[in-house]
Amino acid sequence: MRFESHGVLAGCWNGTLQASGQPPRLSVVHRGQVVAEAALLDAGSGIWSVTAALPASVIDNGVHSLLLVGGDPGSPASQALGSLTLVAGTAAGGDLLAEVAQLRAELDLLKREFRRFAAGG
Repeated sequence: MRFESHGVLAGCWNGTLQASGQPPRLSVVHRGQVVAEAALLDAGSGIWSVTAALPASVIDNGVHSLLLVGGDPGSPASQALGSLTLVAGTAAGGDLLAEVAQLRAELDLLKREFRRFAAGG
């Protein structure tokens, strides 16, 4: 099985799933808990349209990671098919800006060291 995420539209996570047969139960998991069940619609020749309505509890300030899991979550036979990261709120924006500033500083350090190395010094 292969899942391709199409993102979130109107509070629903959408995508397509390629599977040779009827896919197993698909669940959306957040912090180890099932928060939604995905609806499947046969789109023909082994392609399934997947839609999962996201509850308001996962659309909140901060960074939230969701997993689309095939099969019963927690069972050895379950399979993580896709992930979605939601970022919202002003606090998250500040965190992201700090991360970008740190990455820029590290990149500048690497550039200086590479130039020094390439110059033979």
